[in-house]
Amino acid sequence: MHKAFFLLPLLILSFLANSQTVCSLESRARLDQFFSEFSQKDLSGESLNVLTVEIGKWFLGTPYVEKTLEIPGEEKLVINLQGLDCTTYLETVVTLSRLANRADLSFESYESELQHLRYRDGENSGYPSRLHYFSDWIYENQQKGILEDITAKIGGKPYKNQPSFMSANPQFYPQLSNPEYVSQIRNTEREIAGRSYHFIPKDEIRKAEEKIQSGDLIAITASRSDLDMVHVGFAVKKNGRIHLMHASTGSMKVEISEKPLSEYLAGFKSQSGIMVARLVHP
Repeated sequence: MHKAFFLLPLLILSFLANSQTVCSLESRARLDQFFSEFSQKDLSGESLNVLTVEIGKWFLGTPYVEKTLEIPGEEKLVINLQGLDCTTYLETVVTLSRLANRADLSFESYESELQHLRYRDGENSGYPSRLHYFSDWIYENQQKGILEDITAKIGGKPYKNQPSFMSANPQFYPQLSNPEYVSQIRNTEREIAGRSYHFIPKDEIRKAEEKIQSGDLIAITASRSDLDMVHVGFAVKKNGRIHLMHASTGSMKVEISEKPLSEYLAGFKSQSGIMVARLVHP
């Protein structure tokens, strides 16, 4: 999730007078397609977890494209549904699930909800205000009442979380050529390190599966000490086992993992375990 990147071409169109949002015509068309299809469904009474799984599956097959949020100039609210990385896939699905839950499917509502989810205090006040570290994303969105970090409740163990990769490697992030931004990111890293986090080690995931529900948010913790997470997605129950629905770098598309979650993690030395969060009904 935190590595060097090349800027990808993005046809952008501003929808706000203050030009704080950019979105391709193709992404706007896909969002409108979603609104049209889901406005015809009777979603009343469905839980957020059920909605998350249904909406997440709507994006199956969508190409994996990383770093779509990194555009030149000042920080913008980027809306891109044509190509998704693991984080933008999760944010897109969570945003749409919350809108579907309250039957509020419109571009303006999507724009507002996504900004509320993606930025500290729900406000885009520049690049450092984006929730770059996913453990910080979980914490901040729990403070907003959007989700609950249930990791400790389902048997999680204390997780020493002291990420420093971004401030230590500003060369990988063009925006961090600004020393003030590096300083702000470093302050965020200190705040993260001062909190208490929990995780379920990879060899204990199998026995924790019965406490994980389809639609729960899964954040995969890093083995290295300077990162917090290396991947994110959603839990999906298949044949009695928990699998991962995610934007995969393996298949380069949104998919449901062939292997159950515990076996999936076992194949990656870079992955140490998981954090689990659950959306909260407003």
